[in-house]
Amino acid sequence: MDERFLLDPFEPAYAGVDFEEKLVAARRELMDCCACPRACHVDRRHDETGICSTGRHARIASVSPHLGEEDCLRGWNGSGTIFLSRCNLRCVFCQNWDISQAAGGEACGPERIADFMLALQGHGCHNINFVTPEHVVPQLVEAIAVAVARGLKLPIVYNTSAYDSVASLRLMEGLVDIYMPDFKFWRRETARRLAKAKDYPEVARSAIAEMARQVGPLRFGPDGLARRGLLVRHLVMPGQLDESAEIFRWLATEISPDTWVNVMGQYRPAHRVGELDRRGEERYAAIHRSPRSDEMKCALDAARAAGLWRLDKPR
Repeated sequence: MDERFLLDPFEPAYAGVDFEEKLVAARRELMDCCACPRACHVDRRHDETGICSTGRHARIASVSPHLGEEDCLRGWNGSGTIFLSRCNLRCVFCQNWDISQAAGGEACGPERIADFMLALQGHGCHNINFVTPEHVVPQLVEAIAVAVARGLKLPIVYNTSAYDSVASLRLMEGLVDIYMPDFKFWRRETARRLAKAKDYPEVARSAIAEMARQVGPLRFGPDGLARRGLLVRHLVMPGQLDESAEIFRWLATEISPDTWVNVMGQYRPAHRVGELDRRGEERYAAIHRSPRSDEMKCALDAARAAGLWRLDKPR
């Protein structure tokens, strides 16, 4: 292993953090909520809700050791995933729409979320992986504080769409070891049409730049497990290879050619893909198929041509 990317010995980023100031800031953010770029300005302390339909407490959809993540996260005992219900995007192709866009999940205070984190640690998971945390950063700060006081030792993974507020990311600074954003779209029109957030591209660029500032390139322990740094996912979608190439170029030139990138081919039509408009025509016909093998090859070639070389190995 390249010694530049070896982190040994390791202790979690939150070791020795004084949580008092972070907790004050987290609870202040709930008063006039701008936890994510939607900036709904609701008072979530009193269970007012905005676009994410989440009030005072985060809603948990599922908790489990997950063996479907990247090898450097799942290891041999799994990544300890905590799936948050709801989402601040409205992706028409979402494969987890029943979690992200439908009512459900258990409303959990910080003690309960800390229970889950410690149970995953007890199971032998290699990290705590918060999935879709963008809209509940204040609540997660509270939960991490409780879990650390009760003996949490694992790295924290922040697994996000990248539609994040920079202010919330700065609130997480010193708590997160591994940022794992998915940079989805390059064009505003694509983001407006497919995720109902036309500002997604510029928000994602600002968010990923902030993540990179905090944790730097992905580094590993001697066991091959990720310990700290940035891991970017990009889901290849049919007919959008030009956007993929722009994303790779930006990552290589504006973040670092050492950025670890997973070029993913898991896209499949789901949720609203196949929906018909008033004329009986498909609204999203262009993405009503999975990417072809030649498209995946082109995407990987584009990543390498941009100068990225730390590409996650497909299984």
